Amino acid sequence: MRSTGQQTAAPEGGPPAEPEAPELLELAGEFPAASRAQWRDLVAGVLRKAGRDQLPDPVEDALRRTVATGVSVAPLYTAEDAGDLPALAGVPGLPPFTRGSRAGAAGVTAAGGADTEVPGGWDVRQRHADPDVALTREAIAADLENGVSSLWLVVGEGAVPVGSLGEVLADVYLDLAPLTLSGGAPAAEAFLALVEGRTDLASGGCLGLDPLGVHATTGQAQDLDGLADLARRAPDGWRTVVVDGTVFADAGASAVEELGCAVAAGVAYLRALTAQGLTVDEALGQLEFRFSASADQFTTIAALRAARRVWDRVADASGGAPAARAMRQHAVTSSVMTSRHDPWVNMLRTTVACFAAGVGGADVVTVQPFDAALGLPDAFARRIARNTQSLLVEEGHLARVLDPAGGSWYVESLTEDLARAAWSWFTEIERAGGLAAALSSGLVAERIGAAWTERSQRLATRTDALTGVSEFPNPAEVLPTRRPATPPPSGGLPRVRAAAAFEERRDAVEAVDPRPRVYLATLGPVSRHTARSTFAANTFGAGGLHTPAGDGVAGLADAATTVACICGTDRDYADSAASLAAELRAAGATAVWLAGPPSLEVDGVDGYVYAGCDALAVLDRVLEQLEVTA
Repeated sequence: MRSTGQQTAAPEGGPPAEPEAPELLELAGEFPAASRAQWRDLVAGVLRKAGRDQLPDPVEDALRRTVATGVSVAPLYTAEDAGDLPALAGVPGLPPFTRGSRAGAAGVTAAGGADTEVPGGWDVRQRHADPDVALTREAIAADLENGVSSLWLVVGEGAVPVGSLGEVLADVYLDLAPLTLSGGAPAAEAFLALVEGRTDLASGGCLGLDPLGVHATTGQAQDLDGLADLARRAPDGWRTVVVDGTVFADAGASAVEELGCAVAAGVAYLRALTAQGLTVDEALGQLEFRFSASADQFTTIAALRAARRVWDRVADASGGAPAARAMRQHAVTSSVMTSRHDPWVNMLRTTVACFAAGVGGADVVTVQPFDAALGLPDAFARRIARNTQSLLVEEGHLARVLDPAGGSWYVESLTEDLARAAWSWFTEIERAGGLAAALSSGLVAERIGAAWTERSQRLATRTDALTGVSEFPNPAEVLPTRRPATPPPSGGLPRVRAAAAFEERRDAVEAVDPRPRVYLATLGPVSRHTARSTFAANTFGAGGLHTPAGDGVAGLADAATTVACICGTDRDYADSAASLAAELRAAGATAVWLAGPPSLEVDGVDGYVYAGCDALAVLDRVLEQLEVTA
């Protein structure tokens, strides 16, 4: 950075003098350079003050956070962590496509122009699965009139009827709005019959076949024959196959399992399409990849970048031309992160996820309505979903810069770690005989199950917090009602949600009238007990329990409960917690908890509520003590 140069006085009657050369301004130039060693010393000092006597070497490992199987992020990244990775990532629109498959914010993709991009942004795609034909038709019209640029129709049992496809699309200008289907060969055949003879369909659509995704969700092996035939019959500029990674994410996979399984599925489809007569480049052009986008924005950004890099390596090894190797990505906000309780928080989650998908370079983005976990969305929820994207693109100008996270030491390092871990998992699947074999043998289910078990522990201890569910719940909320959605196919991989375990316990509590309670017996003035009483109320509230509070034993009778929790400071506990526990039992409490760590060792206490405790285990014990069946 340079300062503004000052112009010297011009000689009388002469030409203006040249400005003086500006001085170089160095950012933080007046401060001595800081080293990683100094930072480590300062961090170690803070951790020791917080009670961490045994610290790892290096000390930053104490602050590492797991984001995917075998992948964690550190609290500090410098240029030495990234090395040559930013340079190796290349440039947008060129192999290895880490920085994006598009060479510009408008125009055509690197893959030969088959998929026209929306000028100034990505393709805003809205999903429709309501079996009510009239309502779906009305919803589609509202979407297309208000910012949506393509449609995603779920066709088949429990969704849009196959026989009603023509009626649903009667008002849609298919020469302007691309369409993606979900529903397998019956949906694809119905659509091809509907548009037979037309040559004016907008490019960028997809017939949506995903036999391996069906295998994963139902547990029933599928035939890959006939894919090339449908590819030959598809409209110009359309794709035939969706490689749906969200199937694995919805089963509890981390980004590593989702990417690895998606790449393995893509390879299986490449083999099938080329075996059926397509060239490698033609086969590559028939695939669209679908990935989940979560509120962990940097993991989502890095995962999308890593997926393009890994797929470029596969396509290159398969003999694909550089222009054909670009992965077309459709990002969908994660179903796993959505909650039924406090569903309005889902608006914030999907906004962060949509932001991450855009920054990560997704070609197409779908924001799920905030009430998706409750049932079929209403008009308000669909409007918020599409306006989330419109705001980010048109008001936030998010699409004006390609790969804005590129060059970040943190993002480049995380991209590299995810790419390597996903490649390792993909090659393990290949050694097992490919994705179909790995699904049938249980290898995929076992690996995803292990990933979900690890994540579940972080959720239970609230290391991974869920706002409105495990943190800051509102036990008095009244949920909106929605028409029920048809359950998805089952029999294969499960479908999970991060909030489900807490919500199951809360549902059991809310089914009891009057609502079960835990009495918070406070010690000392408000300034001393507020921190722990608030924490305890948060913990019990996550299970839907009401938490009336009072000074000591005085309010137990009015609370009408037999379970109490003592809240105060360590000093107050040392002086009077044991005696208060005895008083509470004498007054009718059959179980007494204490807000604080087990190291306090207070006599007469049944359990402890503290930061890092297994909140689900605590709730289970409390519900048992209250004789509530979860």
